[in-house]
Amino acid sequence: AGKHYVCGSIAAVTNIVVTFPIQKILFRQQLHGVLATEAVRQLQRDGLRNLYRGLLPPLLQKSTTVAIMFGLYEDFSRVLLDHAGGSGIPELVTRSFAAALAGTAEAILMPFERVQTLLQDHRHHARFNNTAHTFRTLLTEYGVRECYRGLVPILLRNGPSNILFFGLRGPIKELLPEATNKAGHLVNDFVCGGVLGAALGIMFYPLNVIKSRAQSRVGGDFPSCRTVLLTVWRERGGSLAMLFRGAHLNYHRSLISWGIINATYEFLLKLL
Repeated sequence: AGKHYVCGSIAAVTNIVVTFPIQKILFRQQLHGVLATEAVRQLQRDGLRNLYRGLLPPLLQKSTTVAIMFGLYEDFSRVLLDHAGGSGIPELVTRSFAAALAGTAEAILMPFERVQTLLQDHRHHARFNNTAHTFRTLLTEYGVRECYRGLVPILLRNGPSNILFFGLRGPIKELLPEATNKAGHLVNDFVCGGVLGAALGIMFYPLNVIKSRAQSRVGGDFPSCRTVLLTVWRERGGSLAMLFRGAHLNYHRSLISWGIINATYEFLLKLL
């Protein structure tokens, strides 16, 4: 009964280990608005020892949230379809609602994303030692609310992106050449997940910029999404290109990440 959760979790772990350095470069671009080459130079100055600094939070978070994403989507879909049977509600609407619920449930684990942001920001290297120390500091000095700084952009991102991902995954795969063996199915699943992930990554990129900027702060007030967006917009000269700086790298990272996740998930699902 829990195979969707297990497959989602293992797929997420595989993805995080492979793509974490790319994610770190992307984070620096989102936070500081610098070119990819400058972000790479920052990581070089930080040293190899710090390359995988902050790995544990996304490993714990992603392995759980992707498990929730796939598992709860299947569970919610089954329950809602059972209750909607004969009511005339289109299956697409029911499954979209299930996807949105699963995406909202994922946000419960956003403190891991919060800690990851602080550990990846070189300005906080001297203050926060590791995952446990960061959690302890936030909770004892600022309270639980500080762990959920940046919650609104995550909610605005998760629900709609889940609806589009699960709604378009099947139709896109049907457009690909028919697979005749396991390798063909693996390639199709990778392409389907990768294309969807890359497109959604670009679509929701500004929300990730807002999230990164909001979560890089510790203490103080909690500015709204609009306030944070206007601040970033002014700092980057009112340039749309500057707002989307790092989006090309995010596109390639999402292409690889969601390709790995979708292909691994479907492969493991068939094994189980």
